[in-house]
This record gives sequence, structure tokens and C-alpha cells, in this order.
Amino acid sequence: MSFSFFKPSRPKTPLELVKAVRESLLALDAKTVAEVKALEKALEEVEKSFCALRTMISGDGEAEPNPDQVPQLAVEICKEGVLDLFIHKLPILGWEVRKDLVHCWCILLRQKVGSNYCCVEYIQNHMDLLDCLVACYDNKDIALNCGNMLRECIKFPSLAKYVLESTSFELFFKYVELPNFDVASDAFSTFKDLLTKHELAVSEFLTSHYEQFFEHYETLLTSTNYVTRRQSLKLLSEFLLEPPNSHIMKRYILEVRYLKVMMTLLKDSSKNIQISAFHIFKVFVANPNKPPEIMAILAKNSERLITLLNNLPLSKGSDDEQLEEEKEMIVKEIERVSRISGIKY
Repeated sequence: MSFSFFKPSRPKTPLELVKAVRESLLALDAKTVAEVKALEKALEEVEKSFCALRTMISGDGEAEPNPDQVPQLAVEICKEGVLDLFIHKLPILGWEVRKDLVHCWCILLRQKVGSNYCCVEYIQNHMDLLDCLVACYDNKDIALNCGNMLRECIKFPSLAKYVLESTSFELFFKYVELPNFDVASDAFSTFKDLLTKHELAVSEFLTSHYEQFFEHYETLLTSTNYVTRRQSLKLLSEFLLEPPNSHIMKRYILEVRYLKVMMTLLKDSSKNIQISAFHIFKVFVANPNKPPEIMAILAKNSERLITLLNNLPLSKGSDDEQLEEEKEMIVKEIERVSRISGIKY
């Protein structure tokens, strides 16, 4: 017969756990650097709280989470405003706790309560949280954490639409060129998701912000940074050639300034950039309704353009045959434009 002098502690309910998480995060407010021991203790409490939170949400590796508790947890987190604290306290937390926080954030956003995503609805009523997440790219210590949280948010059309149309969106043109490669790459991943995940929202955004957006985008295409040029050119092809954006493409290929950008990229030292530029350049040339300004540029530069196209590098792949056919077609069209313009090539 065995005796136990200590009863196992009763597991916290979702309400109790959320209050514990909230109180542990709020306790960080009262701590200062001078109170090192107190701060360390507070951080230990936060770590314990998040460990328990992660276990309730995801299980412990042996037991699955209680399916009734997770929706309750999501509801209480929204009631207590804990999502705000997740973001605002993130810079103070240690690496391991940040990892748990991001993990919990991603699962909570996907958690349905009835037919609704309650955490998404909470963010819809507190859209400033999205602005905070975007601004976190300025802090390299938490940039990757916030990038993960932000990408989880923009999986939902309403949240992606807000970010696209907010003043915060313009910050991405700076963030994708930050000197820290990891942060810049993460920012570009988020930027790409914003422009490709929700076709209708992107089409509406590009329609209403056409001039402003493409002026900013031109700075990426003409960047001195090779990675920025290559990524932004590839991304341009992805969203510009999508069917919902056909009206945007038709407008884009009427503009001399953007034709000149593609002509410059055709001369790039990178083979990959040259080929990507060709796939957009060919649309300018193949357009049956080319304006006189575009015709004049093609005719004036016909000799150099034909030389560039004839020297366009090929890779030993299945697309080479198609690329050769497209090059031949575009060269013939440039020759035709040159002839009718009275300029010898």
C-alpha cells in the first residue's frame, strides 16, 4: 500500500490559464532593469504560463488536447485582450517563450468557435494590431516571429485587405531591402503573400492604387541589390499575369517608363533576371494595341534589342524550345515595327 503526502495539482481550466497568462505578461510592466531578480522571476512565470498554454492547445506529445477546451481558450483570450499582450510583450520575452507564443498564435487564429474564427474577429475589431506586426520588422530581434504571426493573419482575406490598403503596406518596400538578409527575406515572403494569396483583394488594391504602387515597385526592379531585383521581377510576373489582373497588365504595358525598365533588365548580368525580364518584355511587344510612344522606343532601339534577344541565354531545360519560339516571334515583331517606322535595324 502506497501513501502520497502530496496531491497532484489540479489542471487549470481555460479561464484560469488565460488569466494566469495575462497576469504573468502584465507583471512585466512593473519591472525595471534595476529589479533584475524580480524581472527574472516574472519572465519565469511567463515561461511556465506559455508552456501550459501550448500544452492545452497542442497536447504534450503523449496526450492530445481536449477538443472542448481549445475553443473555450480562444474565447477567453479574446475576452481578456490577451492577443494585444502577445504582440506588445514579445520584445521582452526570451527566445523559447517567443517560439511558444508564435505557435499558440497560429493555432488560435485557425480555431473556430461555432462557425466563426473568434480570434480573427477580434483582430478585425483591433486592426492596429496588424500595423504593430508590420512595424516589428524594424526590430531584428522579433522580426521573424512577427513575420510568422503576420503571415498567419493574412491567410484571411479581410486581414490581408486591411494590410494592403493601410499606410503600413508601404513599409515593405523598405523592409525587403534591409541589410539583415534573414529579416529582408522574411519581409519579402510576407510581401509576396500579400500580393498573391487573395486574387480579388489584390486586383481591387492594384486598381485603386495603381500609380502609387508601381512607382514604389519600380524602385525594387531597379535596385542595386541582385536578390531584390530577381525576387521582385519574378513576383511581378506572378501577380501581373494572373487573369484577375489582366486589366492591370493592359495598363502597365502601355507605359514607356516600364518598358524601359524591362529593356534595362534584359541587359542585366544575371541570366535568370534576363529571362524573367523577357517574359514581361514580350507582352509589351506582342500587344496589338501598342501606343505610338511604345512603337517609337522599340523602333529606335530595334538593333540593340534584337541583339539582346538573340543572345538571351538558355538553360538545358524543357522550356528552351518554347522560349526560342517566343524570341523568334518577338524579334519579327520588332523588325516589323522598325520597318513601318522607317528605321533600319
